This record gives sequence, C-alpha cells and structure tokens, in this order.
Amino acid sequence: MTKTLPAVLAALLALTAVSAPVHAQQTQPLDRIAAVVDEDVILQSELQRAINNIKSQYAGREHQLPPESVLERQVLERLVLVKLQVARAESNGIRVSGEELNHAIASIAQQNGTDVDGLRQRLAQDGIGFEDFRSSVREEILTQRLRQSFAQSRINVSEGEVDAALAQQNAGGLQYHLAHILVGLPDGASAEQISTGQGKIEGIKNLLDKGELDFQAAAVRYSDSPNALEGGDLGWRSLDEIPNAFSSQIQAMKAGDVLGPIRGPSGFQLLKLVEVRDSDGAAAQTVTEYHARHILVRVTDQVDEAAAKAKIETLRARIAGGADFQAVAKESSDDANSRGQGGDLGWFPADAFGPDFGRQVEGVEDGGVTAPFRTDAGWHIVQRVGTRQTDVGDANKRAQVRETIGRRKLEEEYNRFLQELRGEAYVSFRSGDRAEGTAETPQQP
Repeated sequence: MTKTLPAVLAALLALTAVSAPVHAQQTQPLDRIAAVVDEDVILQSELQRAINNIKSQYAGREHQLPPESVLERQVLERLVLVKLQVARAESNGIRVSGEELNHAIASIAQQNGTDVDGLRQRLAQDGIGFEDFRSSVREEILTQRLRQSFAQSRINVSEGEVDAALAQQNAGGLQYHLAHILVGLPDGASAEQISTGQGKIEGIKNLLDKGELDFQAAAVRYSDSPNALEGGDLGWRSLDEIPNAFSSQIQAMKAGDVLGPIRGPSGFQLLKLVEVRDSDGAAAQTVTEYHARHILVRVTDQVDEAAAKAKIETLRARIAGGADFQAVAKESSDDANSRGQGGDLGWFPADAFGPDFGRQVEGVEDGGVTAPFRTDAGWHIVQRVGTRQTDVGDANKRAQVRETIGRRKLEEEYNRFLQELRGEAYVSFRSGDRAEGTAETPQQP
C-alpha cells in the first residue's frame, strides 16, 4: 500500500496555505501582471499580498529585511518556483481530485479547531476568497507530491552509507545547528559570472567580519537560497546530513564560527555553525506491530465519494456474509501494491499508514474486520490478522539514519532540479524597474 498524505500536512497547510498569495474577494481595479511564467501569470495583487505576509512575519525586525525592490524580487522568484512546480507536477500526471482536496481542507479546519464552514468564515474575515484558498491548498499538495515523486525516482541510500553514518554517530553523537548564505551561479557560469559571484560573497563576508550585519540579516538581504527569508536557517543536522565536503571542517568549528567562502555545485557559500548539542541515540524500545489486510476503493474523477462509499459498504457486507477477505481484495481492491497478495500489508506499527488507519487497526481484535472508513487515499476496510511486540530500537536507528541521509540528498538534488526548472522556463517580469533588477550586492571595502 502506498502511504497516504503525511499526517503533518494538515498542520503545514494550516500555516502556509492561508498565508499563500491569493486573490481577495473585493472588486479591485484592473490587476497588472507582475510576471509571465510559461503559460501562466502572477498578478501584482498576488505579489503584494505575499510581500505583506513576509513583512508581517518580520514585524519589529523590519531592519533585517532587504530593500523593497530586492524583497519584491525574492518573493516574486518564490512565486515563480511554485508556478513551475505545479505545472511540472501536472505534466507528470500528478493529480488532486476534488474529494482529496475536500478531505485535505476538512483536515486543515480540524487542525485549526473548527469545521469547513468555520474556516470559510475565518478566511472571509481576512479577505481571502475560499476558492483562492482551495487553489492554494491544491498547489501545496501538488508540489509535495512532485517532491515525493522526485525522491522516489532519484534518491537512493545504500546499506553501506547507513553503516558508515552509524559508525560516525557512535564515534561522535553530536548535532549541529547550521545557517548559510548562498550566492548562486548558473550551470556553465562564465568567468565574468564567477568573478561577480566571488566578489559578492567576499563583500558579504567582509560585512560580517566588521560586524555591520549579523548572519541572519545578511542572509535575508543577500542570499540567493530559497530559505533566504528565513535567515538562511538550515536547522539541526547530524554529520550524516552534512555534505562530506563540509563535515570535517564543521567538527573543528565552535558555535558562532563562519566557514567560507566555499565554492559548491550551486555557487559560493558561507556556512555558520549556530549551536552544537548532544544527540540522543535511539534507545532499544518495544512497540506493538500489527499484521493486517485491507481493501481500498479510491475516490476519483470517475468514482465519486458516494459511489466509493457504497462500493466499500457492499464489499464489507459480502465479507460479513462469509466471503473470504483475501479473495475479495484480489478481486476488488484499488491498491495495486497489495491486491495481488489479497490485500496483505505485512507487519507494521500503528502509525505506518497515518493516524486514521492506525486507529482503525487498533480498534478491532485479531481476526476482526473494521467498518468502512475514509483516509486521503480513499475508503478502506481492514482485517487485523495478528499482533506482536517487537524490539525496534536498532531498526529505528537505521531507519532514522537512512531518512536523514535521504533528506540531505533530496535537498541537494531537488534544489538543483529547481534551478534547472527555472533555467528552462520562460519567465518575463512585467513590474517596472524590478523586471531588470538584480539581487543587492554589498559594496567592497
């Protein structure tokens, strides 16, 4: 079975989608086009609302923001990347059905302590149209699925890499809080572009050395990285999450030190070690695992919510009447990964397929079959086959290391993919002087 939309997505969307660029409901004068992105456009109103949102996040710290023209360019580039990712997802056949979108919005409302009608009222109070909000949620899901698809097709972590990272953890066991500033270079950069980039990064380093700007403010003002407006923050990382080119040097640094300039695949970087802490190793632990089978009926453009629910209820009735669960799964389940095995999912912890699925499995006895229930994937019934207690400490530790290595690889590869996507696209800025503007460059001493 393919895992459903991560449970954290509802919380993520609650934070991001509401503040994503949207069209206000009020009638406005003729809206100007801020940018043309292939066959799509970004309106000036969208851009301005996104800028206002960034400014609200920096209330009381406005001095850390770059000049207005540079901030507009940074935000506009973010919107461009969203448009490009959505277009690529759609061209790759990634879809979000109406029912999936409704379910995601209901989850967002629940995360915010209300229902869909209550969420609609809150949005209206903030001047956000509900259809614009739906569009923002849809774009967020599409970009998440594009990233997941990218990871599945391009990111591999070998057992040898996991073994090496575990050995490194056993030798050290530290985590590092990092931040960076990137001066980007295009693929095949010319000598002039390299020289300009080097001059810019050296100018930034000079400002830091003289104490004229702190690192976070310099990142917001000058960095070309997608996380520039977050002060270049990279979060906490273990050594296996840090590129090998930097890891040995990071270990020799102390909190507050800045490494660089360093020339990397994406351009010139400055890397700051913010803090160091001991990491807690994964202790041995026993968890309950379940062996179960399931039948899935998906909600699609061809099978609406009512039809899917009616079908799963019919299948549940057949099984209650004595039909063999495995035979019915082979005949009728929409989960291609488990259908051939009679819906068998093997052994798994309760949260493996999301909290809704886990609660249903926990709520029946071994041999029992759940009532039909809904997840992001569609309508399910589950037969619990067995239960066991498993010591998963070592397995968890390997899984965590595998995940962190994969996350580091994905970050590097996906950023390169976004650069390629941006480089291949037709993008035309239509907002006056900003159309030809460039990122701010610090003055050399």
